[in-house]
Amino acid sequence: MIRGVLCFTSISYHYLDRARVLANSIREYHPDWHLALGLTDREPAGFRFSLDDEPFDSVVRAEDLDVPDLEAWLFKHDVVEICTAVKGPLLARFLAEGWQKVIYLDPDIALFSDLRPVVEALDTYSIVLTPHQLAPEDQEQAIIDNEISSLKHGTYNLGFLAVRNDVNGRGVSDWWDARLRKYCYDQKERGLFVDQKWFDLVPALFDNVLILRDPGYNVASWNLTHRHLSIEDDGIFVNDLYPLRFFHFTKLGPIGDQATARYAADNYEVHEIWAWYRRQIDRWSAPGIPDDWWAYGHFPNGTKIPRGARLMYRERHELQRMFPSPFSDASNGLAKWLEANTALLGNRIRR
Repeated sequence: MIRGVLCFTSISYHYLDRARVLANSIREYHPDWHLALGLTDREPAGFRFSLDDEPFDSVVRAEDLDVPDLEAWLFKHDVVEICTAVKGPLLARFLAEGWQKVIYLDPDIALFSDLRPVVEALDTYSIVLTPHQLAPEDQEQAIIDNEISSLKHGTYNLGFLAVRNDVNGRGVSDWWDARLRKYCYDQKERGLFVDQKWFDLVPALFDNVLILRDPGYNVASWNLTHRHLSIEDDGIFVNDLYPLRFFHFTKLGPIGDQATARYAADNYEVHEIWAWYRRQIDRWSAPGIPDDWWAYGHFPNGTKIPRGARLMYRERHELQRMFPSPFSDASNGLAKWLEANTALLGNRIRR
C-alpha cells in the first residue's frame, strides 16, 4: 500500500502541551498529513489520554515497538535520552508501513508557513537535514555558545529530519535505528549526544543527502545572530526574503529566555513570537499531569531513580542479568538492592 506524508514527534506526557501546539500548527498548513505521536510514558493517576480528543491521527507507545528486553532498555535512559532513542525504531516502523515520505519534528516546534519545499525535495533526495548554523560567528560569546556547542552536540539539528522511502532512506533509517537502540546517551565525553551526533556521519556514509541551507527553517536562539525576523502583512520573514517555516522554541523558561534575550536583542518580533508560543502552551496545557511527571522516572514506591543508578545498570551487565525487570517493586528487586548497596556504591548512585 502506497501512503503519502507522515509527520511524527516523540514525547513523554510532560511535553504533551508542546506536541499539541506543534500538531495544530501542522494541521493549519498540511491538513492531509498523517500525524503520529510517539509516547514513552504511562498516564498518571486521574489523567486519561484519548486519541479522540487529540490533534493526532495515531499514537505509538514504547511498548508497541519491537525492542527486546524493553524494561531494561527503558531503565538505561533518562527521559531525554529515551524520547530521542525511540525516534530510530519509530522511523523504521513508519517506513516499513509504506509511508513514502516521513518527517520528524521536535515537540517544541511550531510551523509558521508550509513545508512544501521539503516534501518536494524528497522527490529528489533521500534525506533532508538542517544545520544549526549557516554562517560563521564573529563574536567570542557567540562562538562559544553556538559554534563550539555544535561541535559538542552535532552539526545538524535533529529536531527536524525528512526521509524518503527508498533504498538509501531505508539504509539511513536502519543504521540510525541500530545505533539508537544501543548508543543513544548524553555522554559527550564519549562523542555521544543522544540521537543527534550520529548524523554528523550521514553525509559521509550515505548518498543523496540534502543539506537545507534556507534560514527560514529551524530558527532558534542558537542562530539568531544571523537571522532577523520581521512580521509583515503577508507573513513572517527571515532576513526580509525567506518565509519563516518553523521556529524551534527550545528550553521554554529561564534558560531559553536568557539565550533568546542575548541574541534576539532588539529584534522585537522574536519576543512577540515567544509570547505567542507561551499563550499557546497555556491554551493546550494538560491539567492532571504533574510538572515533574514521567512514569519511568520513579520506582513503583515513588522513589526517584537517580541518574547514577541508570548509568550503573547500563554499564554492569551482571545487574541486567540479575534484574531484567528493573522497575519491579519486588522485595528482591533492583530498588531494594540499590537501597542496600548505596553506602558501598558511593556518590554515583545518589546523583
